[in-house]
Amino acid sequence: MKIEAQLTDSAILNELGKRIEGLRLSKNLTQSDSSEEAGVSKRTIERLEAGYSVQLSSLIRVFRVLGVIEGFNTILPEPVMSPMTLLKLHGKARQRASKKQSSKVQELPKPWTWKDNEL
Repeated sequence: MKIEAQLTDSAILNELGKRIEGLRLSKNLTQSDSSEEAGVSKRTIERLEAGYSVQLSSLIRVFRVLGVIEGFNTILPEPVMSPMTLLKLHGKARQRASKKQSSKVQELPKPWTWKDNEL
């Protein structure tokens, strides 16, 4: 079955479970072997293959054991920024050096006072 947007969550979980079970069997792994290698319980593997929800970290561990962890790059590719966005973030690269600033200390102006106070 093809996974499409109009499928229910339950239907998608069932399809994923079937695919994971098929992949595990094609690698000649038992549920016990898979669970031991992934560091999850056998019950987690059973639930996953039966189409029940499991923790994302457990799914990642199972995918790693089955050798399909790189599939996440296809599902969720890294965001690509447009050249204009990159330019705005990083600014322009300097092309020239500037002159050294003189180290003269500027005197602070005298505080302002009323004229009638000067008399």
